[in-house]
Amino acid sequence: MTWQPAARPPGVARAARATVDARAQALRMPLVWPQPPPAAVPRAMRAAVHAAQQGRGGAFVLAASRLAFCGGFDLDDPEVLAEAAAAAGLALDPALAAAGDPAYDLGIARAGQALAARGVDAMPVVRSDRRCSLRRAPRRRRRRIALHRLRAARRFDSERQRSCNLASMAAETTTETKLHGGRLVAKRLKAHGVRKLFTLSGGHLFSIYDGCRAEGIDLVDTRHESAAAFAAEGWAKVTREPGVAALTAGPGVTNGMSALASAQQNGSPVVVLGGRAPALRWGQGSLQEVDHLPFVAPLTKSARTPASTAEIPPLVDEALVTAMSAPTGPTFVDFPLDYVFMELDAEPPSDARLPDPLAAPAAEGVEAAIALLRGAKRPVIMAGTGLYWAWAEVALRELIAELRIPVFTNGQARGCVPADDELAFSRARSTALRGADVALVVGVPMDFRLGFGAAFGEDTKIVLVDRAQTDRPPPRTPDVTLYGGIAATLRALGGGALDTGAWVAHLRAVETDRRESERAELADDRSPLHPMRLYHDLQEVIDRDAIIIGDGGDFVSYAGRVIDSYEPGCWLDPGPFGCLGAGPGYALAAKLARPDKQVVLLLGDGAFGFSAMEFDTLARHGVNVVGVMGNNGIWALEKHPMEFLYGYSVAAELRPETPYHEVVQALGGHGELVRAPDELKPALARAFAAGRPALVNVLTDPSVIYPRRANLA
Repeated sequence: MTWQPAARPPGVARAARATVDARAQALRMPLVWPQPPPAAVPRAMRAAVHAAQQGRGGAFVLAASRLAFCGGFDLDDPEVLAEAAAAAGLALDPALAAAGDPAYDLGIARAGQALAARGVDAMPVVRSDRRCSLRRAPRRRRRRIALHRLRAARRFDSERQRSCNLASMAAETTTETKLHGGRLVAKRLKAHGVRKLFTLSGGHLFSIYDGCRAEGIDLVDTRHESAAAFAAEGWAKVTREPGVAALTAGPGVTNGMSALASAQQNGSPVVVLGGRAPALRWGQGSLQEVDHLPFVAPLTKSARTPASTAEIPPLVDEALVTAMSAPTGPTFVDFPLDYVFMELDAEPPSDARLPDPLAAPAAEGVEAAIALLRGAKRPVIMAGTGLYWAWAEVALRELIAELRIPVFTNGQARGCVPADDELAFSRARSTALRGADVALVVGVPMDFRLGFGAAFGEDTKIVLVDRAQTDRPPPRTPDVTLYGGIAATLRALGGGALDTGAWVAHLRAVETDRRESERAELADDRSPLHPMRLYHDLQEVIDRDAIIIGDGGDFVSYAGRVIDSYEPGCWLDPGPFGCLGAGPGYALAAKLARPDKQVVLLLGDGAFGFSAMEFDTLARHGVNVVGVMGNNGIWALEKHPMEFLYGYSVAAELRPETPYHEVVQALGGHGELVRAPDELKPALARAFAAGRPALVNVLTDPSVIYPRRANLA
C-alpha cells in the first residue's frame, strides 16, 4: 500500500507528530487522525476498520496523557474511556490515568488487542505528551461530547460486529499462533526447569505474568521486592536450581539490590527479571524510567536489556546459563515495556542448556597437591559454599573416608558431611586449622571467616580447590591452586589412607571437651532465657532433615555454633554479606521447594523488623514456616562491642518485650510468647501443629554477650 501521511489534528506538538508518523510509516499501517467535530469520530473508526478488513494492515492507536484514540474512540475523560472499555468486555481503571500508571497504557493496549481480535491485525501503542483531542471546553460540555462519542462508537461496534465474523475468526486463528514478549520469557524459563517466579505486582511485568500463567509457572507474590529477590536466592540455595525473581521498573529493581549483592557474595545462581520503561519513549520521562544496568552490573555476572522482542529469548537463555556457570552468581535482564508486549510469530529455536557441574573435568596440576597430602601428618579439609554449588558432597565424603582426613564446613557446605560423621568436626576448628600441616580449602574464600588466611598456621601448606578463579585474589597465597570440577578434582586426590589416627583422636578430644563446656549454658534455667537454652530445647523437637534459616546477629551466631546439620541444603543464612531481613524470603522458598520438611526461621527481634510483613505472604500462600525469635530488646551485635570500646552505646536499643507474636497473629498466623524455659517446648509443639505460619516470641537475656572471636574487618 502506498503511504499517505494523514492529516494532522490540531494541538499535537511537532515532535510528537513526527514520531507518530514515522512509526506508523515504518509499520506500514494506515494512520487515522480523529478530526473535530465529534461527528468525524465514527467516520475515522469506519476508515480504520475498513482498511483492516481490506487487508491493508492494522489501525494505529495513539494514546495521550489522558486520551486514547483506540479504533475510533477519541475520549479525554478517563471515566468515559473506562466505560467504553467495559462495553467491549475490558477493564480500565480511570484512577490509573491520573496516577500516570503504566497499567493505563496497558489497558489501552488491551483495548487494541480486543479490536484486533475483531478484524484489526495489529495495534501498537504510542504515547504523546500533548493532547490530540478537541480544544478545551467546559467540563460539562466535554462530558456530553464524550458520551455522544461513546454512544456513536457503541452503535458502530454493533454494526461492525455483524459484518466482521469471518474476519474475526481469521484474526483469532492468527492471534493464537503469535507469542508476545512475556510469553517468550516464560517459555525459556520453563524450558530450563523454572517452576516458581517470585515477584511483587507491577504494571511493567503484566506481560511476563500472562506468559507464566499460560506456561504453568507459579507466581509467588510478596509484600516487598527485597523478599521476592531473597526468595529467589532461597530457592537456589535449597534446590541448586536457578532462582528467578521479577521486579518492576525503577524502585522495584532498586528494592532488590541488597538481595542481588547477597547472591553475588554467596555465589547463588539467581536471575532477576526487571521491568523497564518503554524504549520508544526512552529519555522523555516515563513513569519509573531509570537505566538499571549501571548500578546493577557491579553486583551481577551479566546485566542486559534486549533491543527488540526477538532478542528476548536468547537473553533469557544467556541469563540462566551464565548464572549457573562456574563461578555461579546472579544475572539480570530488564525488558522495555513496548518490546515485552510486542509479538513474534513463533519462538526462535534454542540449543541453550544449563551446565552440569558434575561433568566438569578435574583441575590440572593435582600431582602437586597429592604430593603434599602424601607427606601430611596433620591434614585438614575446610569446605564451603562452592563445594555445595558444585554438587561435590559425595566426592568429599568419599575422599575423607578414604584418606581419613578431618573435615570442617561453613556456609552452604554445612550438612554436606553429616554432623555425626566420625570425621566431621565443628568446635575444634581453631585447633585444627592452626595445627594442620596441610589444609585443603575447598570452595570457600579466605575472608573474615577464616581470618583472611590467618586462621591457618604460619607453616600450614594450603591447597586451594575451586570451580573457577574469581576477580578477587586470596589474601593469603596458596601453595597449590586447583581450578576445575570440584567433584572430579577431589576424586583425583584419592589414593589410600593417610596415617592420621593420632591427629583425628586429638581433635576428637578437643571437640568433646568443648561440647562438654557448653552444657551449663544449654541447661541454663534463667528467665529471660539464655539463647543456648533455647537452642538446646529446639534441637530436641526438630527433625534431622529440618531446614534451618538464620536471620539475625548474635542470636543466630549462637545457632551457627550449636545447631547441627545432617543433609545438604538444610542450613541457610545470609552469608558474608550479612544482610538482615533475608530470612522470610528464604523460608518462603524453602517450604515451597521442600513442603514435606520442617522449615524453622530463627529471627532476632531486630531482624524481624526488616521483613515482618512477609508473614502475611506466608499466610496467604499457606506456607507453614515456624519462626523462633530471640527477643532481647537490643541490637546486641552492636551494643556489646560498642560498650566494650567506648563504655557506652547509642542507637542500639529496641523496645523491651515487644509482642511481635501478636503482629503475626494479626497477619493470619499463629503466635506464642515464651518468658520461661519450661514454656518453650509446649509452645514449639503448638507452633509446629498449628498448620499455618507461626512465631514463637522468646524473651532472651540482653546481658548475654556472644563470645565473638572473628575479626570482621
